[in-house]
Amino acid sequence: MKKQWLGVVGTSLLVSACASESGLQKPLAQAQVQSVSAVSPTGYEAGAAKLQANLKRAIVQTPGAAKNVILFVGDGMSIPTVTAARIYEGQLLGGSGEEHNLSFDQFPFVGLSRTYNTDAQTPDSAGTMTAMVTGIKTRAGVLSVGPDVITGNCASQQGNNLRSILTLAELAGKHTGIVSTARITHATPAALYANTVNRDWENDAELSEEAKDNGCEDIASQLISYASRASAETGSSIDGPELVLGGGAGSFLPKDAQESPFTGKRGDGRNLITEWQALSPTASFVSTKDELSELTASQLPALGLFSASHMSYEANRVAKQNQEPSLADMTRKAIELLDNQNGYFLMIEAGRIDHAHHAGSAAGALSDAVALSDAVAVAKELTSDDDTLIIVTADHSHTMTIAGYPRRGNPILGKVVPIGEQEVALATDGAPYTTLSYANGRGYADFGDETNADVRYASEVKAGRHLHAEVDTTSPGYHQEALVPLNSETHGGDDVGIYASGPGAHLLSGSLEQNVIFHVMRYMANLPEPK
Repeated sequence: MKKQWLGVVGTSLLVSACASESGLQKPLAQAQVQSVSAVSPTGYEAGAAKLQANLKRAIVQTPGAAKNVILFVGDGMSIPTVTAARIYEGQLLGGSGEEHNLSFDQFPFVGLSRTYNTDAQTPDSAGTMTAMVTGIKTRAGVLSVGPDVITGNCASQQGNNLRSILTLAELAGKHTGIVSTARITHATPAALYANTVNRDWENDAELSEEAKDNGCEDIASQLISYASRASAETGSSIDGPELVLGGGAGSFLPKDAQESPFTGKRGDGRNLITEWQALSPTASFVSTKDELSELTASQLPALGLFSASHMSYEANRVAKQNQEPSLADMTRKAIELLDNQNGYFLMIEAGRIDHAHHAGSAAGALSDAVALSDAVAVAKELTSDDDTLIIVTADHSHTMTIAGYPRRGNPILGKVVPIGEQEVALATDGAPYTTLSYANGRGYADFGDETNADVRYASEVKAGRHLHAEVDTTSPGYHQEALVPLNSETHGGDDVGIYASGPGAHLLSGSLEQNVIFHVMRYMANLPEPK
């Protein structure tokens, strides 16, 4: 049953992307839920103990106190996503769920991030990540360029490039790393090394004719040229990131590449993987979990690309038992390799939370959010609050809600059973409803244990009310109902959380503009100003 359940996750999520072995493989419906009376975190003594712990916290704000900075970005990880993932993992572990803690729930300082772009009330990942890594809010759809550009117009980019915190860390002599479960050329990781007026220009085949005529460089190529460009721009010798791990090999390979297991997308015939290896006598490339595990510091700089496009959803990765590393695996290796006397800057993205939400699959989003929590736990294990600032946040939210009046311990993916009752609640239309739903998107689908969900998806997903009593909504093949019919669920415009520990963590408390995250990281690591 367990293996079959995970297989369905892979099928239903694999086709719906819009764009550490956690061990949590038990179907939610099978989780053993504790009684409320057995749970202690809600008691008076637990609250008093939390107060005493808070009173003992040290406040550190000396510039340079954060030798290391780790920025975790849960792409699309809204506050409801965090709450639901907490309950989801807690129930998989046998509790009622509500009292459970994700790893970053236990961070001492929490704030709120306002995510709007300069031209958008509800933002995209490019503009929001630019704010976090350059300190300047900008337009939707552009990467590390200022708000005065015209989106998609290459000529407007001149004079508007912004310097990211990756470059500042390089100037300070720190090691740098980028990790993502999305394509490395996707918006969140690309904002660290690329400047472009169009986030979709991931390879040369995607460039517009205007971009080609005006000399704009595609995003994958910018990773290869980053060190030389940054050195020329700053007047200092910069060697570029020591470690880059994620998906998206297709944008680095020519369309007719024969020597690679990955399908290439480039039209210019360039093999950027071999160009990466030519950057340094020790530069290396890895493409499997086993190769990553064997990577040593003597082989840096290293590029790891584990899939042609995005990496697998966490549940799909576990089900396949494939050669893709988990986010926790990549986090562990990155910290081990980057750790040095001068410190490091590391960005780690859980990119597929967002994709599952776009597909209307709460199960997929929660599973990948738990995978992020696992990765954060690894980072806490390997670092010290004395010298490492860890920030966990999101670029934007989504439209998933937690609603109804389900009783304590009700399966988070289940139908609503009201407080004090045993039977599923019915809406005024006579049908049951789930705790989790989406304000918009593709809507209801029940793939069950079918293996041809990719064929059925376009015709069988439908917005509106279609749920009935026989449907198992805790199956990962189930896609939640949505109110407004759209081809893809959208981002949300609400604030997202900021969870912080280590030197300067308290500076991220309160209601903050998203670009403040950059300024806290730069100040606490004592990095140069982005001139």
